[in-house]
Amino acid sequence: MISVSLHSILLAATVAHLMIAAVMALFARHRVQYLSITVVMGLFGFAFLVMMGFTHEIESATPMILAPGLILGLTVAVFLQSVYPLSIPMPAYLQWKRMVIYAAPAMAVLLVYGLLFMLGWHPVQIHSWRELPAQLFSSDILLRLVVLALSFYYLLNMFRLPRTLLQHPDIPRYLVVYTIVLCLSSCIFVWLTMDYSLWLLIVWMVILTLQNLYMCFRTLETLALSLPKPEIKKVETEPVVVETDESNDEDFNEANLRRFQRIEFWMQHHQDEWKDYTFGRDQLCEAVGLNRHLLLQSVRSQGYYNIHEYISTYRINELQRMIARGEVRTLGACQDAGFGTIKTARSSFEKVTGGSLDDYLAKYK
Repeated sequence: MISVSLHSILLAATVAHLMIAAVMALFARHRVQYLSITVVMGLFGFAFLVMMGFTHEIESATPMILAPGLILGLTVAVFLQSVYPLSIPMPAYLQWKRMVIYAAPAMAVLLVYGLLFMLGWHPVQIHSWRELPAQLFSSDILLRLVVLALSFYYLLNMFRLPRTLLQHPDIPRYLVVYTIVLCLSSCIFVWLTMDYSLWLLIVWMVILTLQNLYMCFRTLETLALSLPKPEIKKVETEPVVVETDESNDEDFNEANLRRFQRIEFWMQHHQDEWKDYTFGRDQLCEAVGLNRHLLLQSVRSQGYYNIHEYISTYRINELQRMIARGEVRTLGACQDAGFGTIKTARSSFEKVTGGSLDDYLAKYK
């Protein structure tokens, strides 16, 4: 049972991280700050791929305290995780000299352990904390404690990340939440190193994979906001009434276009109605003579996600015009454009324009 679970989770973690690396590689071709995320996610993916070849050994491993493999894994993991979130807000960190200096201690301990294994070194095995005092001053245990201290140094830098990110106003808040969860998941790895447990290893891999998928999808969401929105075109004359029975429509797309033009004509000639924040889908259905299904189908055919987004687009465009004309000077006055609350106005403005309503207001002040 454990064998199946471990293999399945390693496979899922491998696929997820390699997928994230592939997606971020496309963005890295246009924005260099995504390059480090690509590399780090690729490293995690290949690490899990290698672990798949040692599933049996991982399962049958005798629980140990401060196992060299786990300590080295902890050092590498916290080093990578203390670095790559900075690539979005602070691309200047990519200066190679600074990165080599920061990575030098981790590279040194990996080199030392690599040479020891090549020389046939066999680590001391400690299965309980009561055995540690007797071996405390041996060169093997002292080296592990040095590596553990190095891991805590990188871990400390991880815990400083949320505060660092909050000092940059342009950083999305999801990235701050992500780094906090990153710190907490690293604490699980520290616990795993101190007292190995196969189930704890599985829990860490699941959390790491989910949090990295979260970061990837939120990044994609942020980029999606910058995609061009459907353009509002002026409809001069009111289109003829369209038959609402879909079975009678010879051209499905043409019928949706005619319905949408009728909706557009009504929206462009009845500003006072949709500038009332209580105006919504049901009122629009009644006004244009279409049921909810046909109304949603029509607006989606022209690139809008739903009816709420369609109405919000008109309200945001009107709000921008009112701000430019000086009719709206405060957030509280956004209700004049049809928004019930300031929070709704802010979120709608960001979704439609990709920018901040506060910044837009400040520019015209």
